[in-house]
Amino acid sequence: MAAVATEWERAVLSLLDDEYARRILVAISGEAKSAGELADICDASEPTIYRRLDRLGEHDLVEAQQALDPDGHHYKTYLASVERVSVEIDGDGVVIEIVERERDPADRFTELYEGLR
Repeated sequence: MAAVATEWERAVLSLLDDEYARRILVAISGEAKSAGELADICDASEPTIYRRLDRLGEHDLVEAQQALDPDGHHYKTYLASVERVSVEIDGDGVVIEIVERERDPADRFTELYEGLR
């Protein structure tokens, strides 16, 4: 008997079916970008980008980071949390494998330190 895709698997597949979500993941796969930058890259409105970022974040496919502009103001940038997503379909059902991006130890330390404040 074939396994039925879980709710999470269906949600991830639905996200990957969305052109804006795929464009966002490609754009932030190597370097963090702001929602404004992503709107320009994806030729979409910022509300559209934020909706996709929220959905991608709910499924741990992106992470938000704080950045500081030259005026001293904080803003968020986004970076893909995943390096690869693979979908395997066979007689037993659908299996989704997500390989997380390796994170820099210095970034992990900074996040830990900021979380303590």
